[in-house]
Amino acid sequence: PKPGAWMETFRHILAILMALTGVWLAWVLGGEAGVNGMAIGLVGIVLLAALLFVLGQRQRAGRGGAWLVLLLLVGLAAGTAAVIQPAARTATASQTAGADQPFTEAALAAARAKGQPVFAYFTADWCLTCKVNERTAIDTDQARQAFARHHVAVLVGDWTNGDPALGRFIQAHNRAGVPLYLYYAPGAAEPQVLPQVLTAGMLAELAGDK
Repeated sequence: PKPGAWMETFRHILAILMALTGVWLAWVLGGEAGVNGMAIGLVGIVLLAALLFVLGQRQRAGRGGAWLVLLLLVGLAAGTAAVIQPAARTATASQTAGADQPFTEAALAAARAKGQPVFAYFTADWCLTCKVNERTAIDTDQARQAFARHHVAVLVGDWTNGDPALGRFIQAHNRAGVPLYLYYAPGAAEPQVLPQVLTAGMLAELAGDK
């Protein structure tokens, strides 16, 4: 496209999208490190912005010492990351109600040995697609009631912190990451790999509703 005034408007639109991305990342950090961790992260971002402003001012003035500002930036990033500690994980609403179990290969084998159908899904707090699917498909009354009627065991693998055992299992199914959705029919040798975008109707039908 031809350069013009539209580029300034486009820049402002991109700034809004970047700000929304920052809000989402702060939410993810809050889920992982709690409110205190999120606050530390936000303070680190403010200080980072201040240092970048100083660096920009020095560059415009043609002054040296940029290496010192860059060193401070690296130290600030490393220090913030070191201070933030993971918060204690809390069970989701579905896990609290006893509907889901944490995924392990032993739990999968035990459910299949009992002849149960199994729906296994792998998610992470930072995975936007995962969270949309959980809200609009998995954690809906239609899907949950169908799972209960047909005695489908639901196993959830939380890959938020990059659990290596889950990572190996995910890679064994030709996926580099989440989301991954698997359905094990009773007696089937291999699972059915489901699409990355789910609907409640799809899951209810898979469980056995017509």
